[in-house]
Amino acid sequence: MAGKTSKKATKVAKKVPAKSSALSNTSKRVIAADKVKPDWRDVVLTRIRLLISQAVPNVVEERKWKKPSNAMAGIPVWSYHGILCTGETYKNYVKLTFAKGAGLPDPARLFNASLEGGTRRAIDICEGDKIDGSAFKSLIRAAASVNESTARK
Repeated sequence: MAGKTSKKATKVAKKVPAKSSALSNTSKRVIAADKVKPDWRDVVLTRIRLLISQAVPNVVEERKWKKPSNAMAGIPVWSYHGILCTGETYKNYVKLTFAKGAGLPDPARLFNASLEGGTRRAIDICEGDKIDGSAFKSLIRAAASVNESTARK
């Protein structure tokens, strides 16, 4: 019986290094991934984040609605006396959904999605699209103003 146990122990000992080297290969891939150029969607969200913070300095950004489709990271939600907008990334575009977008002035016609909705409006940004920073900040300020006036009531 002792002989059988030692053979099993030997087999287990031989398997451990194989798993160990697999983990080190995974670690190498993770380290290599950190050096990869940021995805265009991340670049867009970084620019949006900057524009929003310039437009409304007291804005709060949170991550909400964690689910497998967003790698359990959640989506960015910008708030000022209520939700201003959210930023979701999809394969071919970044969607910025304004919670009260239907009631906002949009002279630059930034809204290009969810136009039929009664309350929300969205901006879909595809790879290579230019963002009119001035018009976007005006839209954010208008959303903040609507939220602030609603909060006062």
